[in-house]
Amino acid sequence: MDIKAVQASYSRWAPIYDGTFGALTNGGRKKAVGYINSRGGSVLEVGVGTGLSLQHYEPGMRVTGIDFSHEMLEKAREKVEKQNLTQVHELRQMDARSLDFPDDHFDTVAAMHVLSVVPEPEKVMAEIARVCKPGGKVVITNHFARSEGALAAIEKAFAPLANVIGWHSDFRIETVLGESCLQLESRETIPPFMTFLVLGKRQPN
Repeated sequence: MDIKAVQASYSRWAPIYDGTFGALTNGGRKKAVGYINSRGGSVLEVGVGTGLSLQHYEPGMRVTGIDFSHEMLEKAREKVEKQNLTQVHELRQMDARSLDFPDDHFDTVAAMHVLSVVPEPEKVMAEIARVCKPGGKVVITNHFARSEGALAAIEKAFAPLANVIGWHSDFRIETVLGESCLQLESRETIPPFMTFLVLGKRQPN
């Protein structure tokens, strides 16, 4: 999937996202934000989209959201203004493969339902690991491909259509577990088809 295809796809999705895919993924979003609120501190949400998660952060949090889609960010900014979401520090247009933040900057980095829709997810994970503080957490909710069964076959069949449908149906969990500085601490299934992960960033030796 290339970045122009992603931009075109989410320009199409932006007007209807909240009531479609956004509604289907709401359970994972609430679980992720609930965990992040329990930690406190600064948060980077990679792929903030239309801002569906923003209202769930506690007022004392300091939330930065980034997204590549201008159309999605406009929806998020409208929510922040209408709901007076003071916990939202800033929303910025940015390519997740090259984050404009210093190393070791955020207490928590969240990626909710975004890693299977970006080009070069390995680069995105490398950037996520870079900007997370040592001792911090990376929180991920995403659909990951099954290894067997009828649904696995369907996911594989739709894989060539990634540029059209806007996501990789055959996205594998190993793609997000390759950073040596990140250790898997928790993995849970969120019905009907999502997975919740917490990865901890190791302290330097």
